Amino acid sequence: MSLKVGDIITFERTFTAKDVEGFTKVSGDEGSHHVTPDEQGRLVIQGLLTATLPTKIGGDHNVLARTMNFEFLRPVFTGDTIVCEVIIEQFENQDNRTYITASFLCKNQNKKDVLRGNFSGVIL
Repeated sequence: MSLKVGDIITFERTFTAKDVEGFTKVSGDEGSHHVTPDEQGRLVIQGLLTATLPTKIGGDHNVLARTMNFEFLRPVFTGDTIVCEVIIEQFENQDNRTYITASFLCKNQNKKDVLRGNFSGVIL
């Protein structure tokens, strides 16, 4: 898929306790809210685990990120399904490189904003 300015890419993911456990091992982020379920049996997802959603674009299109900005708006819990919408704002060739800039907004299954931000980088 070739990207262009104005493209909107949408995808979703439902986070599980296994996701949190794996990320806890990799990141060392063992805050009690990530390892002890709440009264509903849910764990709070690490913010940076939630922030892996917009990085899917990088993986799909070989983006080497240069900047990433995140604003965490509300907690995400195990069992939540998060929809991430990425809007391509810049996609241009210059000096034998392809530059990309995009913004994103992630919402939970209740249509509540949970994460927003932007990233920029080069396509390898």
